[in-house]
Amino acid sequence: MSLRLRLTLTLGSAFVLLWALAATWMLFDVRNQLMQSLDQRLAASARMVAGLLVQLPQPQLGEGGITRLSAEQLGIENGLACQISSLRGEILARSHAAPDSTLDAQRTGFHDQMIGDTAWRSFTFIQNGMRITTADRLDERTALQRSVLLAAALPVFVALLGSLIVLWIGIGNGLAPLRRIRTALAQRSADSVEPLHIERLPRELTPLVETQNQLFARIAHMLERERRLTDDAAHELRSPLTAIKTHLQVAAMTEGDTAKRALAQAEVGTDRLHRILEQLLMLARVEGRVSFNDGLSCTALDVAQLAIADASQQPGPHIELCGAQDVCPHPLAMPPTLAVAALRNLLDNARRHTRHGTAIRLTLSQLDERRVRFSVQDHGPAIPPEMLERLTERFWRSGEGEGSGLGLSIVKAIAERCACDLRFEPQADGLIVELVVSLQAPAP
Repeated sequence: MSLRLRLTLTLGSAFVLLWALAATWMLFDVRNQLMQSLDQRLAASARMVAGLLVQLPQPQLGEGGITRLSAEQLGIENGLACQISSLRGEILARSHAAPDSTLDAQRTGFHDQMIGDTAWRSFTFIQNGMRITTADRLDERTALQRSVLLAAALPVFVALLGSLIVLWIGIGNGLAPLRRIRTALAQRSADSVEPLHIERLPRELTPLVETQNQLFARIAHMLERERRLTDDAAHELRSPLTAIKTHLQVAAMTEGDTAKRALAQAEVGTDRLHRILEQLLMLARVEGRVSFNDGLSCTALDVAQLAIADASQQPGPHIELCGAQDVCPHPLAMPPTLAVAALRNLLDNARRHTRHGTAIRLTLSQLDERRVRFSVQDHGPAIPPEMLERLTERFWRSGEGEGSGLGLSIVKAIAERCACDLRFEPQADGLIVELVVSLQAPAP
């Protein structure tokens, strides 16, 4: 069902309901007012006849005991019946519109009565020893009522029908900007990420288009980032592959120590290629929102010990662990795999850049009840403040770096995914990297 039809049905149903209630109320009130007006006409006619009887000669009984008086003599309107009787029930006079049978005049005021097959509405009034009764037929009243109600209901129906037509047209015009947006999106090519430019948009749709343009901008940024990643990865993978191929060719053409050195260098290139592929896979998994939740949890001390053990498998500077006794034993609010991977990359980066003869310091500290901080300090070359923003760029390395340039990019991706804080503080003789991680809330 289209939005236009749905809105029309919803609002139209509300219109029909409200108009029906209003029309029912109005027609019911018109009917009551009409009945009251007809009753007042009966009463007024009876009192008028009573006033005229004072001026006319006293009626005498004629043939059959009835004196026929015309409507002009009685002064009543055409269509009304009038009967004059004594208090003893003798009929003194009747109008020509009166029924052949006697009207019941024993009860004063208004009441309905059946004479033959016809229903009558009568009013009886006593004055000067006479009963004056006026009456009209209920079927005539019903016909009049039907005509009046039809005349009143017809404009209501026409107005309701016109309202529904105007509603349909108005909703169609109101949804025209949506059609323009749909047309603009349908006319775009599959790889287009240019922002939408649609003029004369209503205030309610402007945020929608702005959000759509922001989405296009994020998609363009993502595509550009993936393109750069593909280009950089191809470049980075080409170098070790070329080196491996070259060393293997040298080993095939030589013998003895030269061949052994070539094979050893090919193995070094293979290890580097393996590390690059592992880091690319980890980066893709972290940014691709692959689930790392295996149901396990580790404390900050456990993560630090595991990361130190992994980083120490390769030769390099020693890693000192400080402040282990100052942190609470609550588990970290992030998967242990990601926590160990982030801290291991920080330690690998620090060991790669620190000077020989110095140690890496890993400090654990409790910030508050809900957060713990990992601080990695190395003793490497000073980094200018303007270069800090480039530390987490993919495949970016300082002039003295020998890594793949993906370690800190992985740490940044993990920090963004797990809502951690990553900070860099340059020192005169190195760099301090801080990773602030939240702790799980203690069980009640």
